Amino acid sequence: MKLNGGQATGYFSKPETDKTGLLIYGSDPMRVALKRQEVIAALIGPQGEEEMRLTRIPAGDLRKEPALLMDAIKAIGFFPGPRVAFVEDANSYVDATIIDALDNWQSGDAQIVVTAGALKPTSKTRKAFESHRNAYAVGIYDNPPTRQEIEAALQASGLQVPQGDVMAVLSDLAQALDPGDFRQTLEKITLYKWNDPEPLSADDVAACAPTSTEADIDDILMVVADAKADQIGPVLAKLQAQGVNAVSLCIGAMRHFRSMHKVVCDTTGRPNIWGPNKDRIIAQARRWGPFKLETALTVLTDTDLQLRSAGQNAPAMALVERAFIRLAMLGAR
Repeated sequence: MKLNGGQATGYFSKPETDKTGLLIYGSDPMRVALKRQEVIAALIGPQGEEEMRLTRIPAGDLRKEPALLMDAIKAIGFFPGPRVAFVEDANSYVDATIIDALDNWQSGDAQIVVTAGALKPTSKTRKAFESHRNAYAVGIYDNPPTRQEIEAALQASGLQVPQGDVMAVLSDLAQALDPGDFRQTLEKITLYKWNDPEPLSADDVAACAPTSTEADIDDILMVVADAKADQIGPVLAKLQAQGVNAVSLCIGAMRHFRSMHKVVCDTTGRPNIWGPNKDRIIAQARRWGPFKLETALTVLTDTDLQLRSAGQNAPAMALVERAFIRLAMLGAR
């Protein structure tokens, strides 16, 4: 069975111990690893690994010795409690072994948790989990975390869920940072607020947030928002050489232009913007105005949909460069 969105978030924190297994797949290894860590910890508890109720099986080892998985599933543990057989970085070479384990699983066996990279709908392992009555499959995509996911992360860090402006700042931060960096930032905030009875504030978040979420990406965003179309090509070429991908650039641009739109829509006189570029973003927003910014967000949304479309054949970085040039020309009018 498939789990999507809020269903998956809820299941990761409170998994069912009587299920046959769970497949977690996605193109971002960090996102997949964080979800895997969360669900396994919820299944076997904090002492589960010490009590040898977790068996880790790299896909390479499983390919050489297919019996490893069935042995782990059927093994009787010395300590009581749920057990997990974890297959890491599964690929097509172990499809048959995993499917056989799903077919032969019985009540009382260890639950099968499998992680994998981006799997196509035709993947045999993905099909097996999605069609299984007692197993789940969850795809982890590069979308920014939802409010529900942020609240779950806060609670897992021992923090109270804030309201209003503070939650908005955390949402912006979660969209700007990689999942691992956001988790580390929450840990810093937790230590920062240790024995502090006061509610979490935007200043607390700013004090713990990285001084720059992604300096190189911020460089290109500033070039675009300052309407310097002639500088886009060279900066993009440098970013591409450093391994920055088109989706990350598009997500970063949407975050930046949403922040600018928030500034022009603010009626309090105190726009809720954080970070070292706060004053520059406010100045950019006032130059652009609401109508241009809404047009810019439409352009970026269309580009994001093109990048994620299975049918698009144009080079991803070329799509982003074209969108950035359009925005810079729009901002210069």
